[in-house]
Amino acid sequence: MVTTTGEARVADLTAALRKAGLSEIDTAVRRRAEYSSDASNYRVVPSAVVFPRHAEEIEAALSVCRELGVPLVTRGAGTSIAGNALSAGVVLDTSRHLSQVLAVDPEARTAVVQPGTVLDSITRAAAPYGLRFGPDPSTHSRATIGGAIGNNACGSRALRYGRTADNVVELDLVTGAGVRFTARRYGVGLVRDPASAAVEAGGAEAPLLSELGALVGGNLAVIRTEFGRFTRQVSGYSLEHLLPESGADLAKFLSGTEGTLALTLGATVRLVDAPRATALAVLGYPDMATAAEAVPALLPHLPVALEGLDSRMVDLFRDRRGAAAVPELPRGGGWLFIETAGATEAEAADAARKLAADASCLGSAVITGPKAAALWRIREDGAGLGGRTPDGAPAWPGWEDSAVPPASLGPYLRELSPLMARHGVDGLLYGHFGDGCVHVRIDFPLRDRPAVLRAFVEDAAKLAASYGGSASGEHGDGRARGELLAAMYSPAAIGLFGAVKRLFDPANLLNPGVIVDPAPLDADLRVPLALPIRRGLGFAYPHDAGDFTAAVHRCTGVGKCRADNTASGGVMCPSYLATRDEKDSTRGRARVLQELANGSLVSAGWQAPEVAEVLDLCLSCKGCSSDCPAGVDMATYKAEALYQRYRRRLRPASHYSLGWLPRWAGLTARSPWLARLANASLRVAPVAALAKRLGGIDHRRDLPTFAPQSFRQWFAGRQQTATTARKPVLLWVDTFTNAFAPRVGQAAVRVLEDAGYEVRVTGQNVCCGLTWISTGQLDGARRQLRRTLRALQPALDAGIPIVGLEPSCTAALRGDAAELLHGDKQAAALAGAVRTLAELLSTTEGWRAPDLSGVTGIAQPHCHQHAVLGWDADAALLRDAGAAISAVGGCCGLAGNFGVERGHYEVSVAVAETALLPAVRKAGKKATVLADGFSCRTQLDQLAGIPGAHLAELLASRLDQ
Repeated sequence: MVTTTGEARVADLTAALRKAGLSEIDTAVRRRAEYSSDASNYRVVPSAVVFPRHAEEIEAALSVCRELGVPLVTRGAGTSIAGNALSAGVVLDTSRHLSQVLAVDPEARTAVVQPGTVLDSITRAAAPYGLRFGPDPSTHSRATIGGAIGNNACGSRALRYGRTADNVVELDLVTGAGVRFTARRYGVGLVRDPASAAVEAGGAEAPLLSELGALVGGNLAVIRTEFGRFTRQVSGYSLEHLLPESGADLAKFLSGTEGTLALTLGATVRLVDAPRATALAVLGYPDMATAAEAVPALLPHLPVALEGLDSRMVDLFRDRRGAAAVPELPRGGGWLFIETAGATEAEAADAARKLAADASCLGSAVITGPKAAALWRIREDGAGLGGRTPDGAPAWPGWEDSAVPPASLGPYLRELSPLMARHGVDGLLYGHFGDGCVHVRIDFPLRDRPAVLRAFVEDAAKLAASYGGSASGEHGDGRARGELLAAMYSPAAIGLFGAVKRLFDPANLLNPGVIVDPAPLDADLRVPLALPIRRGLGFAYPHDAGDFTAAVHRCTGVGKCRADNTASGGVMCPSYLATRDEKDSTRGRARVLQELANGSLVSAGWQAPEVAEVLDLCLSCKGCSSDCPAGVDMATYKAEALYQRYRRRLRPASHYSLGWLPRWAGLTARSPWLARLANASLRVAPVAALAKRLGGIDHRRDLPTFAPQSFRQWFAGRQQTATTARKPVLLWVDTFTNAFAPRVGQAAVRVLEDAGYEVRVTGQNVCCGLTWISTGQLDGARRQLRRTLRALQPALDAGIPIVGLEPSCTAALRGDAAELLHGDKQAAALAGAVRTLAELLSTTEGWRAPDLSGVTGIAQPHCHQHAVLGWDADAALLRDAGAAISAVGGCCGLAGNFGVERGHYEVSVAVAETALLPAVRKAGKKATVLADGFSCRTQLDQLAGIPGAHLAELLASRLDQ
């Protein structure tokens, strides 16, 4: 078997794959870096990544790998936590093309799906019939059915709906030996030979099934005593499904074999009834072990889901998203989240109250609707939130999803926590307590003392086994736990695994090193290869000890950036949603930056073309900084990479034209005649075309028009309203409001004065440095910010609030300034003084918003506001004033300089089509469209012909009514 290949070997492999009919083969360094890891601790660089377009291409790829002796693994969303989706040979990504629900049969309650189909897509296809796909791992919004089958995925609601194995009817597959057939249930009557019917049929699979039947028949005692002891025993091969009393179900058996025996080409899956209504009972307990001990008494209520959650994880979520993101919860150091179902919400809530009444807990709450959904989001983000311990240390998988029978869960946890303490490690506990499955990410010192990982997990495996438990409860063994199987299985059982592997994959090409002849659990670890990068950085990275390497390793690989979260108001990751290419996901970018940090695969440092390629389509929207549960901030990393790449070097033209936009706008804002001259010149087509060409601007973009009178000119010449005892407020005059949209500033002045404020502005024209930051000109940004702090010093000293109108600029003052000027007390004070208009008005005593009854439409919260500032105050203000405005998730696609730059137009438009433009069309021409961001309004105007309005304009328009 080939485990590594040189350049010549890769060339031979590529040529053979192309000759076999595969068209999408990528062996570029950048692509291999993107697929070098999944959501685990492991790094294995593939020789080639292949994107098959149909099942026959999977067969063809396997045939080539068999001929050349190259290992092969299939991959969907790459969310495997145990290192199940890695290969030194070929990685087959089925998620790009093989992602369709081919048929739904509501009468049979089944669906026929391709292996790369996302689990949520199956549920959406089944929803019109009142059905859904039952298993829902926390990654259900991006995990694929092929991966779910491979790992026997379960999720929170497996308590009601079962594991993936329980929901698979048939599998179209090809074994490692190249035999293609349909795996299914062969029937309870096949006691002596589970494959006898297949043998009689004379199919190509007959010899395999005959030998498998003989193997099972000769080891009945071992299989009956060691396998299938409780529902979450998924470590190893689940041989109990091949027993005659289990119906000799080969499809169930192959679920959970982690791609080591066969490749899934398609599947028929079972569908279940979707609950009409649900409610959530939240029960508080002193600690997680006490919560676990309460589980057995609650199971007779037959809940849909019964989850445990450490209170420290909720604290982390609250710190990251703000207090408003977490509904009020009963007191406790740990909670049980218990979902009940009913024909109506009232019925579901009543079931939840009855359950809570039977619980001996510190306190309880029954929650429904959006608040319940918000709590479930915290639980689903557990794998990412757990990536940092409360003190900020990186936490990793390794002992990620052990399981014991539910009755033993409390005692198990009472020993697990002291075991962690003895090894000097910590982690946040959560998991599927109703099934006895525990998730925890642990702060293993992988960089400095990797031996701690082995010492702990070996002891933990013995502990779980002592309770009749399993090293894995749903994620599979992979590279993380295959070596631990001997702690829970006899030598005879381990020998059975090897015998089965040889039947299906005699050359050991399919996912070698997993389950059978496992690779060492501490081999190929990703983190120890990375060295700290602290010197010469543009940003401070205070949450990562000033280390860029630690910052980019925040990415745990859970892949939320691959999911369409726009329906729930999310932003991340707009470029991936437009291209569906791993390189344009936050995770793909992080993987390449990790390779930059370790210097092995991406060896040219900051100048590496792979770094430029993977960051090119990053919109710097900052959506990941809030939406990524691990707190990855790719906008900051991109600015850092641009800073390092072009420091003291000639930059792209757009960095001067768009990065220095405040300078050029400042010239026109000083003189009306200069603004008129600039506008007149740019209306001449040849001049405009030349300006775009020289400035690196796409020829399809209209250049913005300078206002004939800037906001500052208007403000200086206006008649001040005579008032007494007004409260001072400093209005931050950003470049966009001042030079392009002074009407927004004028409206804001009117609203603020109506609220009883005396509006002030800085005496000089200063800038937040945003455009310098987004183009990586960080030294220039610092100079801009220092000038700004000097200008704002009097307001800061006097405690005067500073209100911003342009969300991106306001976010820069609140967030980026402190990172660029780390340790500067005034920068920290500025972050605390800056408010959005809605934030200021909502805390203004005695002010009431004008009546907005009858105002209907949509709002496009700016990405930076979503990520840094939050839109809750805006939503509450509009709602309380009587407006019916719904927020649109996703990014507008313009994103400052991104959508204007040459080469980005198509992606910019595609991003707008993800959520914003469909929402505008659906709302209709009479709808109000709110967009505080200048970029958002520009995109709406240029692509939809819609004049978006700022919140200040809407409020001002109703002051006289």
